[in-house]
Amino acid sequence: MTEEARKKGIETGVGVLLYAAAWAVASYGTVSPAVETLLFLAAYTVLSVSTYWEQIRKILKKQFLDENLLMIIATAGAFMVDRHKEAVAAMLFYQVGKLVEELSLGRTKKSIAEFIDIRPEYANLKTGNKEKIVSPQELELKQVIILRPGEKIPVDAVVTMGTGSVDMKALTGESEPRNVKIGSRLYSGSINLNSVLEARVIRLYNDSTAARIMRLVENANEKKSDSVRFADKFTKYYTPLVILIALLTMILPPTIFTEARAEWIYRGLIILVAACPCGLMVSIPLAFLGGIGAASKQGVLIKGGSFLEDLTTVDTFVFDKTGTLTEGVFHVREIVPHKMEREELLETAALAEAYSNHPIAMSLAEAYGEELDMSRVSDVEEQPGYGVCARVDGREVHVGNTRLMNRQGVFYQPAKEAGTVIYIAIDGQYAGYILISDVIRSDAPKLIKWMRKKDLGVVMFTGDNERAAEEAAGKLHIESVYAELMPENKVELLKEFRENQMEGEKLAFVGDGINDAPVLSLADIGIAMGGLGADAALEAADIILMEDEPSRIINAIRIARATLRSVKQNMVFAIGVKVLLIAMAFYGFVTMQNAIIADMAVMLINILNSFWMMQYPEHGV
Repeated sequence: MTEEARKKGIETGVGVLLYAAAWAVASYGTVSPAVETLLFLAAYTVLSVSTYWEQIRKILKKQFLDENLLMIIATAGAFMVDRHKEAVAAMLFYQVGKLVEELSLGRTKKSIAEFIDIRPEYANLKTGNKEKIVSPQELELKQVIILRPGEKIPVDAVVTMGTGSVDMKALTGESEPRNVKIGSRLYSGSINLNSVLEARVIRLYNDSTAARIMRLVENANEKKSDSVRFADKFTKYYTPLVILIALLTMILPPTIFTEARAEWIYRGLIILVAACPCGLMVSIPLAFLGGIGAASKQGVLIKGGSFLEDLTTVDTFVFDKTGTLTEGVFHVREIVPHKMEREELLETAALAEAYSNHPIAMSLAEAYGEELDMSRVSDVEEQPGYGVCARVDGREVHVGNTRLMNRQGVFYQPAKEAGTVIYIAIDGQYAGYILISDVIRSDAPKLIKWMRKKDLGVVMFTGDNERAAEEAAGKLHIESVYAELMPENKVELLKEFRENQMEGEKLAFVGDGINDAPVLSLADIGIAMGGLGADAALEAADIILMEDEPSRIINAIRIARATLRSVKQNMVFAIGVKVLLIAMAFYGFVTMQNAIIADMAVMLINILNSFWMMQYPEHGV
C-alpha cells in the first residue's frame, strides 16, 4: 500500500466512525438539532479536509475545475439546506472511491514492477583472493565480481572466467537461457543459472541495463496520451457546464412547478454529485498503465501512454534491413580476386578492417581464421557509409563499397551476384571483391505477412547495394525498397514521408538503435531492436523490443489496440451513466447517496475493465 493510500484509509476510517456515532446519536439520542448538526459536521470535516486542501492548492494553480469542486459545492450546499446526513454520506462514499482509486493505481504499478523486478540487491566484489559483499552502487569500472548460481547479475559486465547459462527472461521476456563464455557480455538484472562466473564491470550501476530500464518504466506514465489529455480537457469544460445546469435547476423550475424551492435546490445539488467524473478520470490512466505493464511482461518496453496510443494509428512501418529484418551477422560467401591470390586478398582486407567493430569486419576476420598481426596495420581511417582506408605492409588499402571506389577514382568490375559486396583497392589499383551475406531473421517473414494482411505499409531502408536489397526484399515480399542509403539519406527520406502523410496517420521506424538514432528520433514512433546495451536505442526510441525479435511488434500493436478499446469503452460507459443520472436527479428519482454509490459502481466497473489489460495474453505470430 502506498503512503497516499494509507493516509486516505486512516482518514476514511476515522470519518466512518464519527459518521456512525453521529447517526446513532441522531437516531436514538435526545440531543438538540444544533448538537446533531455539530456531530455530523465533525464527521464531514474529517472526511473532507483533504479534498478542501487539495482544492485550495489547485485554485492557487488555477486548475480547480474538477470533480473535487463539484463535491465541495454539492456537500456544502446540502449542509446549508439541512441535509446533513446526505452531505456526510456523499463525502464518505466519495472518499471511499478515492481510496479505491489509490489502491488500484498502486496495485497496477506494483504489478508492473513485479513483472520486471530486475534490481539486484548485492554484488560479490573480488579483491585479491578475497570476496566482499557490497552494494551494486559501490562497484567501479574494471573491478571483478563473482557470480554464483541463482544470483542476480548486479551490473553490466564481461565474463573473464567460466562458462554457463544466464536467464534473461526478466529483461527480454524470452524464457530460453543464453549460454555465455569468456568475452560474453552480461546484463544487469539477468540471473546466473548453473555455474560460478567471474566478470569485469563495464558499466556503473546507474548506467547499467537494469537501472535504465527501471527508470524508463517508472517514468512511463508521465507522458500523457491524447485520451488522458482529452479527459483533462473534458473535465475543464464539463465542470462549469454541470455547475450551470445545477444552478438553472435550482432557479428556474420553482417558478414553473409547484415543488418548494428547497426541493429544487436539493435536486441541483444531487446533479452535482451525480455528475462527478471520478470513474472516468481514474479508469483512463489505469488502462494505459495496464497496457504498458502487459507489454513489459512480453518484452516490449513502452516509454509512455502517448506512444501506446500513437501505435494504434501507425499506417506505415519503415524497417532498417541490417540488424532488424536480418540478423546483422555476416558471413563471407565468395572471394573474387583480380590479379592476386584469394588468400592474399582476404588477408589484406581482414587486416585493413582489423580495428573496426563493424559486423562486416568481424565476418572478414572470421573467414581469415588466423590471428591478425596488428603490427602490419597503420594509418587506419574509418569513413562511415563508405568503408575503411589503412596501410597494410606499407601499402595503401581501401576496403569498402562502390561509393568508396568512385571517390578514390578506382576502376573496378561491378559484382553481378546478389549480396553485400566489399571492394578492395591496393595502391589505387583494383584488387578484387569479397561477397558477404546476411541472414533473414526467422520471424521477420511472418511479421511482414501479418502487416500486409492488416493493410499496413511496409518500407525497407538499407545502405546495401540494390542487388542485396532486392534479394532481401524478395524473400520478405517487401515491395517498397530504398538501397545505398547514407544515414543522412535516411533522415531526408523519412522527412519526405512525413510531409506526405495524411492527417491522423503515423509513421514508425524500426531500427537497431545504434546507427539509426537520428531516424528513430524523427519518426512518429521510434522502435529499437536489440535495446539491451544500446545507449542510442534507450535514448532515441519510444518503444524498445527487449529481444531481437521483430515479431514482438505484433503483440505491441495488439496490446495498444486493446488498451484503446478499453479506454473508449470506459469513456462511453462513464459519460452515458452520468447523463442518465443527471436526468434522473432532475426528476427527483435519485438521492445524493444513490448518486455517489452509482458513481462508485461506474468507477469499479471501469477499473475492472482496465485491470484485465495487465493479464493480456501473448499471441503467436
